[in-house]
Amino acid sequence: MTTPTQKLSDAGVSIWLDDLSRERLTSGNLQELIDTKNVVGVTTNPSIFASALSNGAAYAEQMKQLAAAGETAENAGFAAMIDDVRDACDVFAPIYSASQGFDGRVSIEVSPLLARNAEETLAQAKELHSIVDRENVMIKIPATLEGLEPIAQALAEGISVNVTLIFSLERYRAVINAYMLGLEEALAQGKDLSKIHSVASFFVSRVDAEVDSRLDAIGTEEALALKGKAGVANARLAFEVYEQAFESERWARLEAAGANRQRPLWASTGVKNPAYPDTLYVTEIAAPGTVNTMPEATLNATFDHAEITGDAIKGTYEESNEILNALEALGISYNDVVEKLEAEGVEKFEVSWQELLATVEGALKN
Repeated sequence: MTTPTQKLSDAGVSIWLDDLSRERLTSGNLQELIDTKNVVGVTTNPSIFASALSNGAAYAEQMKQLAAAGETAENAGFAAMIDDVRDACDVFAPIYSASQGFDGRVSIEVSPLLARNAEETLAQAKELHSIVDRENVMIKIPATLEGLEPIAQALAEGISVNVTLIFSLERYRAVINAYMLGLEEALAQGKDLSKIHSVASFFVSRVDAEVDSRLDAIGTEEALALKGKAGVANARLAFEVYEQAFESERWARLEAAGANRQRPLWASTGVKNPAYPDTLYVTEIAAPGTVNTMPEATLNATFDHAEITGDAIKGTYEESNEILNALEALGISYNDVVEKLEAEGVEKFEVSWQELLATVEGALKN
């Protein structure tokens, strides 16, 4: 029998796991998920590594060595992350090769403390790319206004980038523009565009969490009927933006020079409201040429019982616009929602980073 994750893959969706730890690597669990649940990539963030380090005895020996070498908590944290990412890159190398670089990808994020500093973000992106030293690594850079320039510059230097923390359609258009700017510069420098890849991580469930709380506050029947609809509608309209951008003359010139499309990646796909189907942000935004990065619980739910019916986005743009318009009519400002989510997203990653450093500090002392 064909599993739901196989059906999702057959529908053109790449399944990436939103989790990485040394234990997952050394136990063989990551390889098992590749073999049984169609996982073809991994994404990480400060929260994930903070959890891995706080729960894992797997890092104890390395921390002892780093402490003896007098390393700072930040350097030690990055050293542990880089080792895990490098090992994961090696696990995914066959998939990377077989997919011509689209999958078999492993992401590592620049420090969230640099989210508002373009120059230092670029410097760290280049440093991480160099130290990991694997073709299939992707450097995660947040899509803050300050992040757009380093995204373009990193791409221009041939670094594959996972652009993260995208919430709004307007910012997504700016991210695609940064991608094309980076490729145009790379082309001018004579670089091989076919080697440069990127995904644009568009966040889904957090939109519903924020909008639903505002709908609950309004409390009318009309308002409550819109709960659980904004995240999917926003993602579907992002796919429309993607289609339009990659059908342009500007893109045609880059594609003729060997460039790869920057794929939409659906992030934050674990449901935050237990009343919603646990595969909501998988089945409702499945479309060819997309990536869905799932926490393990969502991956397991998808494998177990997701109903995959092929392309779930085609033909939904009018309905999706009507949902966002209905929210505006109720006084829920789209711009206010997405601006708040970006600010909170950066702040949450900063907090996770500080927690990670505190965990590493403790590990170095033990």
